[in-house]
Amino acid sequence: MSVDAAQTRRRLEPDVRRGQILACAVRLFGERPYAEVSTTDIARAAGVARGLINHYFGTKKDLYLEVIRVMLTIPEVAVQGLPAGDLRTRVDASVSWFLDVVSRHSTSWLAAATAAGTGRDVDVERVLAEAEDTAAEYVLIAVGLAEVAEHREELRGMIRAYVGMATATAKEWLNRDALTRAQVHLLLATTLLAIVEQVIPTVVTPGR
Repeated sequence: MSVDAAQTRRRLEPDVRRGQILACAVRLFGERPYAEVSTTDIARAAGVARGLINHYFGTKKDLYLEVIRVMLTIPEVAVQGLPAGDLRTRVDASVSWFLDVVSRHSTSWLAAATAAGTGRDVDVERVLAEAEDTAAEYVLIAVGLAEVAEHREELRGMIRAYVGMATATAKEWLNRDALTRAQVHLLLATTLLAIVEQVIPTVVTPGR
């Protein structure tokens, strides 16, 4: 192995170990309540020393908050990967991406999405609020409203409300089995289109 390759491997190893810990924490916190998961359980599942959890994440609570953040925060790459099409095409692709993610990690996503219901915790509420704000900004970008500055906070509020609806609707599908994926997709795509095409113009158009 060359010197450069060895140095690259050493740089990658911490990221790999951190990723292993986080992946195992996502799975375990999804399967069991917070109080029933220990850092020893996570370290054993990840095949690392328990001290590495403290090294990379801090406390168990810090790791739990990171799990919630990862499960609920829309990554920038998701927006960058949307097709360059008309509004309906981009809305359809955005909803498909969301449903793919929540179904692929359904247990862990549901646990993160319902974290606020386990009792008032200001740190959890802060992470959830940050995730909602990020989602609102990225949805505005996805629907072509990234550069609209007028009434920005009102637009963000509308989209945050939509994000809350999307979360509740996904729960109806994944947790209660009350809706099919196709029904969820139709509901979310149609609602977002209505917000963008019918509601938002009444806010940002002067004189209306």
